[in-house]
Amino acid sequence: MPKLIDFHAHIYPDAIARRAVEGIERFYGVSLCVGNGTTAELVALLEHYRVSAVVCHAVATTPHQVGHINDFIAGEARRHPALIPFMTLHPALSVAEIKAEYRRARDLGCRGVKLHPDFQGFALDGEECAAVMQEIDPDFPVLFHTGDKRFAYSHPRQMIALAKRFPTHTLIAAHLGGFSEWEDAEGYLEVPNVRLDTSSTLPFLPPERVAELMRKIGIERFLFGTDYPMWSYRDELALFERLSLTSEELNAVLYDNAAKLLGFSPSDSQK
Repeated sequence: MPKLIDFHAHIYPDAIARRAVEGIERFYGVSLCVGNGTTAELVALLEHYRVSAVVCHAVATTPHQVGHINDFIAGEARRHPALIPFMTLHPALSVAEIKAEYRRARDLGCRGVKLHPDFQGFALDGEECAAVMQEIDPDFPVLFHTGDKRFAYSHPRQMIALAKRFPTHTLIAAHLGGFSEWEDAEGYLEVPNVRLDTSSTLPFLPPERVAELMRKIGIERFLFGTDYPMWSYRDELALFERLSLTSEELNAVLYDNAAKLLGFSPSDSQK
C-alpha cells in the first residue's frame, strides 16, 4: 500500500469520548460512527494500516473549552509522534484571547487550526471569522468544516469569499469543499490558496465525479481524510481505490500533498 497521511481525524479524552461521539451522531441525525474516538483506538488503527501520520482535531463548541482541548491535543501528540495536532479556537473569544491562545497552542506544538462554523455558530464570510483569521500567520494552515444544506455558515461560496479575503493564507476546505453541497465545488478553481480533503465525501458521490473534480481543480490540492471516528480506514481506502486514479495521482492525494503542506523532511516521511 502507498504511504498514507490521514489529514482529518478527531480524538477525545477517554472520559468524554463516548459522549462526544454520540453528540456527533445527534448533530447529523445518524447513528453510524464506527470508532470510539479515543487516542488508543486511533493509534492502533494507524499501526494496522501503516499510516505515517494523522492530523487530529477536536472542536471547541464553547469558548471555555479552547484551552483544555488544545492542552489535550498537544499532549496526545507528544505521547504519540504520528499524531499531528491542530488547535481549536473560538470566535466568541476576544481578539486578545485569540491572539494569546493561538501563540500558546503553537508553542505547545500545534501545527494548524481547525474551525467548525456549523458547530461554533459563525459564518465563513462574516466578520467573526475574519477576526480570527487576522491573528493567524499566513503560513499556518487552517482547516474548516465546509458545507451542510441545513445551515448558512459554511457553503462553498462562503469559503471561496474567505479565501479571496485572505489570499496569502493556506486554507483547507473539508469534505471535498462542501458536505452535501458539492454542486458548487468547482468554484474552488478561483482560489488557489484552498486545499480540499476527501473526508465524509467518498460514500456520497459517484467515484467518477470525485475523480473529475480532483483533476479539474488540481490533484495537487487534495488531501486524504477519514473523518475518524465517523468512518473506517478499510471502507475509506476501498472507496478511494474506486476513483481509478493513476499511481502518481494516488500517491499525491494519499501522501505527497499532505507531506508538503506539513513540511515533512525526507526523514519524517520515512516514519
